[in-house]
Amino acid sequence: MNKVEWICCPVCGNKTRLQMREDTELKNFPLYCPKCKQETLVNVKNMKISLLDSKL
Repeated sequence: MNKVEWICCPVCGNKTRLQMREDTELKNFPLYCPKCKQETLVNVKNMKISLLDSKL
């Protein structure tokens, strides 16, 4: 069974509406947080989230 975790907002730390599995890979993904209403570009690989400097 695959491990599943919620993706947390890198700005405020709250859960977003997205989940990631062990095999999830995202590149330049615009992650939107419904609580702080900010959009951040992220990469996800091997259950690790990394931020990108540029914004939309």
